[in-house]
Amino acid sequence: MNSLWLNTSTDKILDNPLQLRVYTSRLLGQNPDLVLHGGGNTSVKITEKNIFGDDEEILYVKGSGWDLGNIEAEGFAPVKLNVLMHMAGLEQLSDSDMVSMQRAAMTNPYAPNPSVEAVLHAIIPFKYVDHTHADAVVTITNTPDGENIIREIYGDRILIVPYVMPGFVLAKKIYDMTRNIDWSLYDGMILLNHGVFTFDEEAKSSYEKMINIVSRAEDYLATKTTSKTSTDHRTELDLKLLAGIRKKVSVLRGAAVYALTDSSTDAGSFASLDNVDAIATRGPLTPDHIIRTKKSPLIIQSDATINTTEVDDYSDSYQSYFDKNSNEQQICLDHAPRWAIWKKQGLISFGTTLKEARIISDISSHTIKAIQTSEQLGGWTALPEKDLFEMEYWELEQAKLSKSKSSPEFQGKIALVTGAASGIGKACVEALLKKGAAVAALDINPAIKGLFNRSDVIEITCDVSNDTALKNAVEETVRYFGGLDILVTNAGIFTANENIENMSDDTWQLSMDINLTSHQRLMKYCIPFLRHGIDPAIIIIASKNVPAPGPGASAYSAAKAGLTQLARVAAFELGKDNIRVNTIHPNAVFDTGVWTEEMLQGRAKSYGISVEEYKANNVLHTEVTSKNVADMMCAMAGQAFAKTTGSQVPVDGGNERVI
Repeated sequence: MNSLWLNTSTDKILDNPLQLRVYTSRLLGQNPDLVLHGGGNTSVKITEKNIFGDDEEILYVKGSGWDLGNIEAEGFAPVKLNVLMHMAGLEQLSDSDMVSMQRAAMTNPYAPNPSVEAVLHAIIPFKYVDHTHADAVVTITNTPDGENIIREIYGDRILIVPYVMPGFVLAKKIYDMTRNIDWSLYDGMILLNHGVFTFDEEAKSSYEKMINIVSRAEDYLATKTTSKTSTDHRTELDLKLLAGIRKKVSVLRGAAVYALTDSSTDAGSFASLDNVDAIATRGPLTPDHIIRTKKSPLIIQSDATINTTEVDDYSDSYQSYFDKNSNEQQICLDHAPRWAIWKKQGLISFGTTLKEARIISDISSHTIKAIQTSEQLGGWTALPEKDLFEMEYWELEQAKLSKSKSSPEFQGKIALVTGAASGIGKACVEALLKKGAAVAALDINPAIKGLFNRSDVIEITCDVSNDTALKNAVEETVRYFGGLDILVTNAGIFTANENIENMSDDTWQLSMDINLTSHQRLMKYCIPFLRHGIDPAIIIIASKNVPAPGPGASAYSAAKAGLTQLARVAAFELGKDNIRVNTIHPNAVFDTGVWTEEMLQGRAKSYGISVEEYKANNVLHTEVTSKNVADMMCAMAGQAFAKTTGSQVPVDGGNERVI
């Protein structure tokens, strides 16, 4: 592991201890082999004058909710050092009380809560303190002979602390252990099964001590272990099974989840190990991870079916684990797994948000690497079950359960929208994203690529009249997010005005292909996945021309009428699967690509009114926008239409002919 310190980056901040603290914290945070997603913490002790002009020692320690990789100065909580030192001298203190006391000792009431290890940082008598969960070090300590190996590598220059749960108990243990030691004799401190601390009066020295300690562990592993040759047993993912697993996990979680697959060679190789069931379920890489990953992953057999019992068995096992270790004050968490090993396929990570799922994916990829390395050092040995349970059911985590949590209506849900590059389709994508969904946005227009530029959108260039392209787009959606819940079938064209007598065959066929047949084929490919969706819904964007057609638009009107009839039949057929099918009939939606300013002016002139009056030429005298249609789509996809299927709703401001 190389030092990333650059003198040119620190020249201007050498006299600013907090900015130096920010700089080295980011150096640690950008290396996932040191910390992952909010892990680790750092601090600096600074003498400041208080409001009375007196000098006061302040510990600036990483605040809760901040990530070392992108932390700013405001991400550090300023706490009075003397209060923290008095707390260390107490015989007993609950972690909840510790958090309250730390908060009360802050000099800035608007700063984030201090790290739960603030007292420990205070005890260490150096200006700069760094703490990481370095993979290489933790991998070594998660073996039967881990402590002896640590002594072999570092000799007497490292203070070794047996595992103790983070919080006040850990701080108190180290306080008692170190009252009479000379800290200058040590380069750092290793907490078995937990991580590494380094410290120094200089920011650079503390940081580079960390790099040196971890590098020596990596060098040891390089000489004692060999890289396993990856054996690729992977086959094409069974996407229906993936969607089915996601559905069952969502039910256990009590909320829709994303199911992100890792089908890399490393993941597939690990999932193909003969003993993967045994080694993968012993516990997490560090106890800190259990808050995100639970104790064990779900194991999915290679020959599993959609009706697999593995998820139910996992739920039963989790309840037994809780019953065995809990006390009557503790509240059982949901039984849903956070990640899975799909044998001979790879890994799956579950999260109610994409961020959560991706964090778990990162943690699981580091975990499987550590497991295989530890196996070569005598066997992967995680902490005992009771210790892991105490971490998962830590009082600070349990306290969060009593706080009400609200989330967007479609959080965890997966939608597919066609015709998404403009007009109604684009508005539907934006509305779904605002309500928390992840979306596959399809359009024939290449401009769809980069239009949304968000990690919760996949942008697919797709000609909906191309059967193969349509099927591939649906499968790509499921492969990317794990399933499908909401289908907004919107893509369409308005063909040239031609009377029936003079209509060309091409005009008729084009309208039928785009405005009718493509929707039937899209539904055909989506229905198998919607059957495993969460409160699944299909929303058809039809037209006012269905209830109120006009002359010269028979190709368009007939296709949209056929589409509406298709939706009615679909409502009948899919009701048994609890898939709702509802139709919207928009009219006079002028903020779409169909309407140019020139066209609007021409139509308004023909009526002898202004463009603004023409846009509001309806019963309510109001302009109808793409967003209005998108809002109705969201209502149909959500709880407002939970008991409604087969409906047809106009969004047109009130059309006299329709009424």
